[in-house]
Amino acid sequence: MNIVICGAGEVGRHCAEVLAAQHHNITVIDRRADTLSELDDVLDVRSLVGHGGHANVLLEAGCAKADMFIAATSDDEINLLCASVAKALGAGKVIARVHHSAYFEKRGLDYARHLGIDHLVCPEYSTGLAIASTLRSPGALAIEQFARGKIEMQQLPVGDDAKAVGHELADLKLPASARVTAVKRGEEAFLPDAHTVIQRGDIVILVGESKGFDKARKLFDSESGRSRKVIILGGTAQCVWVCRALKGKNFSIRVFETDPLRAQELSGKLEWVTVLNADAVNTDALKDERVNMTDAFLALTDDEERNILAAARAKTMGAASAVAMLQRSTYQHLLEHIGIDWSFSPRTAAVTKVLRLLDRGPVKHLATLVEGIAEVYELEVPIGATRSVNKPLKELKLPANTILTAVQRGDEVFVPGADSQIEPGDTVIAIGPDKARKELRKLFSGK
Repeated sequence: MNIVICGAGEVGRHCAEVLAAQHHNITVIDRRADTLSELDDVLDVRSLVGHGGHANVLLEAGCAKADMFIAATSDDEINLLCASVAKALGAGKVIARVHHSAYFEKRGLDYARHLGIDHLVCPEYSTGLAIASTLRSPGALAIEQFARGKIEMQQLPVGDDAKAVGHELADLKLPASARVTAVKRGEEAFLPDAHTVIQRGDIVILVGESKGFDKARKLFDSESGRSRKVIILGGTAQCVWVCRALKGKNFSIRVFETDPLRAQELSGKLEWVTVLNADAVNTDALKDERVNMTDAFLALTDDEERNILAAARAKTMGAASAVAMLQRSTYQHLLEHIGIDWSFSPRTAAVTKVLRLLDRGPVKHLATLVEGIAEVYELEVPIGATRSVNKPLKELKLPANTILTAVQRGDEVFVPGADSQIEPGDTVIAIGPDKARKELRKLFSGK
């Protein structure tokens, strides 16, 4: 594929690295000749010095015939302009990276639709959801979130004193918006039915609408009701996304920010968070805030070396878990040796999203929950589809051991029931075995 990337910063460069390795034809635009020169030394890509918002530059880069255009500079407004112009010039799929919530959450206006942009990607948002989900379920073995956090999927170990132990699924009175999609029991994994009895030590894969997810999770996770303490270093945009994702989820959050003006701004923006204008690294502030009693310490500044040092220090002081935000993979191999439990990278989140959007197939593979048994697929139902639409799900002949777990229809997202209907234009999340992919494609697209 012919792909044009505007911006050779961390996100743009990482996109170029990954996509070039997959043998796509990559052109990178940037206003900094020295940055492009460094890129040319390590990657087999074409580079062009210029402003991505200028039509003549985009035409020279080949946007008129590009299969995909990615605007990945550090400036939201520039990215929106570049992507809109690229689309007008004839680029195929157009993606703009944004970090401000006003654009991403369509406050007052659907900016993407207004400007003709196919997708807005917010790496900080995706990373924030991943961090928040990890904190919300410390025992989870894997976490997937779909549809901008409105649908969650988690793997939960069943505790000895969990309410679900000894009961059939039919008797658990799960919320209508939640499903147990798979169960792991020792070396065995299977798709449950209404008569499956939950046992101690099982690992259940739970899917549900985020607004009622905690209620369903409490049946399996006995620790879910306990208030958890989180300390965050750095009042960055990433910090804001994490705090918003944890709002109302039984977390006590304290944020350390050294800039007094930024600290004051965050206090007004995040009313449910305690913001402290203090240096948590070079003072006794962490000791004073009893970091040893903290469930999680998150280092989310824009300085990854500082993040690593702070997270390591917090862990040695007794924090139950430590998280560091990284942009590059340079230090990744060190983290386990110095006690840091997890690291998250916005640039990696951005590339993951781009790769999913690059997949042109009607059925996309999103994740593996149980190898060969429970694979996660995303289906886009064509506008002109006539088969398997506008009829109750209970009448559909789905592939064996396959269930539909989520439906996205415009801005609405929901977990479907037996009487729900799929409509043309819907995006559907399905879970099933390897062989289900071909059957799902035939069922919904007829191909």
